[in-house]
Amino acid sequence: IGLGLLVVTGLFLFTGQFLLLFFAYRAGMPPGLASITQQMHVFFTVALAALLLRERPGMRQALGMAIAFVGLLAIGLTVGGDLPQTALMLALAGALSWAIGNLLLKRIGQVPVLPLMAWLSLVPPLPALVLSLALGDAPSLPTAIIHASAIGLFSALYLGAAATILGYGIWSRLLTRYPTAIVAPFVLLAPITGVIASAVVFGERFAALRYAGMALIFLGLATVLHRRRKGAEGAEE
Repeated sequence: IGLGLLVVTGLFLFTGQFLLLFFAYRAGMPPGLASITQQMHVFFTVALAALLLRERPGMRQALGMAIAFVGLLAIGLTVGGDLPQTALMLALAGALSWAIGNLLLKRIGQVPVLPLMAWLSLVPPLPALVLSLALGDAPSLPTAIIHASAIGLFSALYLGAAATILGYGIWSRLLTRYPTAIVAPFVLLAPITGVIASAVVFGERFAALRYAGMALIFLGLATVLHRRRKGAEGAEE
């Protein structure tokens, strides 16, 4: 794999996705809601694959994307208060960066996953540190590590080892072996975990319209994921 392709993939799949999401949190994005809005990367991925890779979505994929888009509009109507517009835009930009990274993974093709994740993980630190120095509003890295809380250290280890190496390793292998429209919807499980965990840990509660928007995005994901029995939809399977 060429160095250029590795760097570009790391920039979109890891650097762009996570930095934009973290800035969205800083701008006021509630964690539970972020677990829903980030799943828009599924629809961005399918749309970009159709546009650039000619992987045309079926009727159910198109219907699911339409339902989820209505849900996103409903969430957009709740902008203000605990959801600043900037936070929502940053979160969606992170989802788009994730989607572009997915397509770049498909371009890389079937390669050993663990080495790929290791090389891609070398990309984010430098731009992240440069950005941190440019902003100048945080303690130095050694100071941050020395004074980090136990939960802070655990979070960093979890994101780096479990979520990135293991999670993205499995994800990348599936994405390079199967059609995008079939693999991407399996992130349907993420919003369930995110919303429940955020409610338990942070006590998050949302207005009815936002819950409706979240439910529509979830329904859109379920529509894309659902597959009928062979015979009823044999041509698609």
